[in-house]
Amino acid sequence: MAKVRWYRGGVGGTYSVTMGNRGWLVVPVELRERAGMREGTVLVLLETDSGVVLLTREQLKHLVRKDLAGGDLVEQLLAERRANALAEDVA
Repeated sequence: MAKVRWYRGGVGGTYSVTMGNRGWLVVPVELRERAGMREGTVLVLLETDSGVVLLTREQLKHLVRKDLAGGDLVEQLLAERRANALAEDVA
């Protein structure tokens, strides 16, 4: 199964933050405002091959829905199974 790319588009900015002694990070105010992060916003740390990505739960839902849109997973799996069966028949 192919890996899903997590990055698809322009970068709005790069920010450098330092982790505090209790593992706390301070997200810069301009980034919080653009991302709609407020006190109590649930954040998701997504570990990728390229590093760690910080997303709000809504941003993650949007990415997952976008990746699944237009794709018929059942049809993809059936096509893969048919190709494997055909390859076995030929061998």
